[in-house]
Amino acid sequence: MSKSLISLLIVAGLVVAAFATNPSADRHREKIKQAVAERSHLESVLGVGHLAAFASKYHSLGLASYTTVNDKLRSLGVLGVVFVAD
Repeated sequence: MSKSLISLLIVAGLVVAAFATNPSADRHREKIKQAVAERSHLESVLGVGHLAAFASKYHSLGLASYTTVNDKLRSLGVLGVVFVAD
């Protein structure tokens, strides 16, 4: 096999893996709740994380996904991992 074919197969495999492991809306919302609970015990008790997660809008790009609250990026997910913006 030539190097270009091997490289193409690796890239194709990564694209398929990204599609297959794109985090769901529920995973984004759960991660937002966890991040708020870790940030402040008071906000956790008051349920601020649940409100933020409920208000978030999920957007999927196929390879990656993100959520917004009031048109502001709240979380970004790719390859099964969700990162929450502060």
